[in-house]
Amino acid sequence: MSDPKTKKTGASVAGFLKTVHDDRRRRDCRTIIDMMQEITAEKPKMWGPTMIGFGSYHYKYDSGREGDWFVTGVSPRKANLTLYLMAGFADFEKLLEKLGKYRTGKACLYIKTLEEVDQAVLKRLIKESVAHVRKTRPTS
Repeated sequence: MSDPKTKKTGASVAGFLKTVHDDRRRRDCRTIIDMMQEITAEKPKMWGPTMIGFGSYHYKYDSGREGDWFVTGVSPRKANLTLYLMAGFADFEKLLEKLGKYRTGKACLYIKTLEEVDQAVLKRLIKESVAHVRKTRPTS
């Protein structure tokens, strides 16, 4: 069984943000980091080379594979800001209707800029996702 490729590192979040060349993307990412830090009461940590995570929980699949992952996180990707909302989106349809412009993956919320979404709704989505993860998964 292989180890998960993405793990918490000791790299500097501030140092990583300096490598984000798009000023707006960097500013938006900092705003999201502030939101996530306030919601989780955790300091941001680098996970792998490009993901900024908050808190952690332990997972174990039926296959026997297990590891640790962040409770919530963000990455300033080239095309979008990617927010990792580990609760997924099935229970958040009403909030998503009010959010603005976005796309989703299984547990990823993709937004181009914070201007295109309602930040109060975004904050509530993050808060509810974090609460769900903390309630349903063992923290590590």
